[in-house]
Amino acid sequence: MKILVIEDELKELNMLKRGLLQSGYEVDVAVDGVEGYDRIREGEYDLIILDLMLPKLSGWELIPLIRKFRPLTPLIALTAKAAVKDRVQGLKLGCDDYIVKPFSFEELLARIEAAVRRQRAASVTELRAANLVMDLLKKTVTRSGKAIELSNKEFSILEFLVRNENKPVTRQMIMDHVWSGSAEAQTNIVDVYISYLRNKIDRDFEPQLIHTIRGWGYMLRSKHQ
Repeated sequence: MKILVIEDELKELNMLKRGLLQSGYEVDVAVDGVEGYDRIREGEYDLIILDLMLPKLSGWELIPLIRKFRPLTPLIALTAKAAVKDRVQGLKLGCDDYIVKPFSFEELLARIEAAVRRQRAASVTELRAANLVMDLLKKTVTRSGKAIELSNKEFSILEFLVRNENKPVTRQMIMDHVWSGSAEAQTNIVDVYISYLRNKIDRDFEPQLIHTIRGWGYMLRSKHQ
């Protein structure tokens, strides 16, 4: 995995480069916004770490340019500005994450891993479990080649279950993911929609995918255990 670090403070830049190399990453560096812009146009990177207070071309100016050439590359901004309005501005411009200086290197590593996980999850366009296939772009579901019509809520619940295959999920986890605290989410609504899903994707097919975990919730499992 290759990371570009754009930072004008040489002490901080060397610390970041050394730590990332020791953590197993390939690292390129740039010491101002113009050099960073050139590297972004010419190179391929899995993640970019960008200081916002740069000479020649500021990080604020560079973010839209990064998004022009690398719209999906995870971007973590570094800054000494802790004000909420600054963090909000960075996120709105296109940052995936925002770290206020000073920070621990362990926190940066954790944020790098989280940003890459999110990017990889977003890049997936198809999910599979046994003979079930979900096309996330077309919002279609088939099982053994047979099309299955699902509502938006049913699709969201099934996607959540498939992404967490072989892991038990609680009713509350499903409610938080699908309904996001909406007043529509009554206590039994998850059970109702799970029943809808079972009728559509399990009743006429083998193996059964959706399993009840007593005292916990549900699990999508494609193999008998």
